[in-house]
Amino acid sequence: MDVTDEVSVAQALATVDHLDILVNNAGIGLVGNVEETSISDFQRLFKVNVEGMYIVTKAAISKLIAAKGSIVNIGSVAGLVGLKRRFAYCATKGAVVALSKQLALDYVGRVRVNCVCPGTVQTPFVEAYLQKFHAHEIEKTRAELAARQPIGRLGLPEEVANLVLYLCSREAEFVTGSCPTIDGGLTAA
Repeated sequence: MDVTDEVSVAQALATVDHLDILVNNAGIGLVGNVEETSISDFQRLFKVNVEGMYIVTKAAISKLIAAKGSIVNIGSVAGLVGLKRRFAYCATKGAVVALSKQLALDYVGRVRVNCVCPGTVQTPFVEAYLQKFHAHEIEKTRAELAARQPIGRLGLPEEVANLVLYLCSREAEFVTGSCPTIDGGLTAA
């Protein structure tokens, strides 16, 4: 489904009778400071990263309430700390963190809402960034990204998935409104 299109989202969820878990994971990035960021790029990031989360959550919330379900929004450490030349991305991920905490309060006792904040994870998202902005020095830039995390490597998708799985499990029934980082120590440094 297209998370920015209410009709597309409604059609996709119309086929779902019961919903226990919603993971809002759609997101796009952009390299640039405020001077380098066009209004259209800024709006495009907000449309996908923030408005998309709103549209999907709004469409799914009644089913999640009925199931006493769980929402996990995928944020980023970029929503907690500034990252150089990630002006629009940081703004959107900060919004995702704030919306997650707000939803947790509005639906406390009915739906648990948490927000996972990964550091740099070895994903197609990162590979596309390397190809687009650093095609002439991919391995050098990958090494720099790994070094940015104090643990000295990129995260793995499975590590993030395991944290999401925990947050949706019965073992995490007391966890709501949390924004745990999974960033190899980036936000501790």
